[in-house]
Amino acid sequence: MQKLAVGGIVVFALVLAGIGLYLSFAHVAQFAHEELRFGSLDKGRLFAVGVDVGIMVMIAVDLLMAWLKRPITWIRYPVWLLTSATVVLNAASAAPKDRPWELLDYVAAFAHGVVPVLFIMIVEVGRDAIDRIVRPGREARDAIPLIRWVLAPVATPRIYRRMRLWGVASYPEMVRREQDLLAYEQWLKRKYDGDLSQATDDERLPMKMAPYGYTVSEALAMPDQQEADAEQREEEAERRRLEATTRKELAEKRAEAERLEADGQLETVRARVDSEKGMARAQSKAQIAAAERDEAALETAVQAEARTRRAEAERQEAEAREAAADADLRTAELEAAAAEKRKEAAEADRVAAAEAQAVETRTIAEARRAAAEADRRAAETEAAAAETRRVAAETARLEAQEIERQEIAAAGIEAARKAAAETAKAAAETRRAAAEIERRAVEIEDEAKLQPRERQVRKVARLALTAGHFHDGLALEDVQYELNTVVSIADVQRACDVSSTDTASKYRQEAASLIANGYRPAV
Repeated sequence: MQKLAVGGIVVFALVLAGIGLYLSFAHVAQFAHEELRFGSLDKGRLFAVGVDVGIMVMIAVDLLMAWLKRPITWIRYPVWLLTSATVVLNAASAAPKDRPWELLDYVAAFAHGVVPVLFIMIVEVGRDAIDRIVRPGREARDAIPLIRWVLAPVATPRIYRRMRLWGVASYPEMVRREQDLLAYEQWLKRKYDGDLSQATDDERLPMKMAPYGYTVSEALAMPDQQEADAEQREEEAERRRLEATTRKELAEKRAEAERLEADGQLETVRARVDSEKGMARAQSKAQIAAAERDEAALETAVQAEARTRRAEAERQEAEAREAAADADLRTAELEAAAAEKRKEAAEADRVAAAEAQAVETRTIAEARRAAAEADRRAAETEAAAAETRRVAAETARLEAQEIERQEIAAAGIEAARKAAAETAKAAAETRRAAAEIERRAVEIEDEAKLQPRERQVRKVARLALTAGHFHDGLALEDVQYELNTVVSIADVQRACDVSSTDTASKYRQEAASLIANGYRPAV
């Protein structure tokens, strides 16, 4: 039934709008052509259509926005203005010509304006109904009864003005305020015998503040409230001052703490820098010592090579001496053989001489025997000398061989020392290259503004890349296995200066992931 009622109201409103448009169209068009100096009747009709269509469009927009809960308040005033213009034009079209107005003329003018006024009233009712439906929580505003407008035509507009200006929606509430103000004014007059000028400013506040929407109680409480507000503002200002003082003290203490912390950090940095300088000096000294050892090793290698050459010359000389001794030994053997042969020949000569010259005298025989004995002793002496020379040559050869072995051993030792020096030099070069890579990597990390944890992980990755061989394309498990093989937890703790084994293990795992993802330090 409610829907049917709403549908019927809308239909009748549209019918009323159509009637109003039909009735006003002809009158307004004719009046516009004849009295408003529009050039032709068609132009007058266009004027009438424009006014009516403008009214309908603005009414439709007003109703639509009210339905969408976005009411446009000011759009109603142009609608009222155009409707008033239509009413005036319709009424003017019924004005008499060339004769004075009569009562019937006024009735006719009123009759021409009734339908537009009715239509606007229905639109306003519909708009308010839509607003009440879509905004049920909207505060309703009481209307001042019509009888009051009639009975109190002077005081009622003042009440209406206060209700509109200061948002008083309840008419009974506004009436109560007026009654309280009148009662207070009467009491004040009774107190000062009708002379309100004797009242203080605070006592006259209700009459002064009533036009601004204040009640009697609110006006009388205003001085106390203002004093309380002033005290509250003073307390708030004092509280803010104390808070500012506290914040200042806290800021000073915080600044002092930050300064002390900065000093501590500065001392820490100085200690670290001194430690790094000491380590750098130690490394420099170690590198200098290694270089000196390398130079000494190189010099020793040169000396060893010289000794090797000298030993080689001595060996060759010993071989020459050995060959000479062998030649001497062979000569001694030949001489011994010759002496033996001469001995045999002497013995044969002696026997032959004894046999052949048996008649010789004993003196001659003795002389020959003594000579033979002397020859024999000389041969024996020569044989002993040859044997002695042979033994000496053998001894010299053995000494030459021993010297050669010693020189070969010394050469091997020197070669080993030279190889060790070369290894130390290569290690020094490797350490220098690693230090250069580390320095460049630190610069790149500083440019990239990496976090401390990322720096530590990259340091572990560089340590692993220096110690092991990681090929591109390795799986994460292979990289982790290789990294765990070449870098221990203790190495990570020393490199990253951490004491926690769990942290070191996490660093090592993250370094393995970094290497598996293709990280290689820039040289």
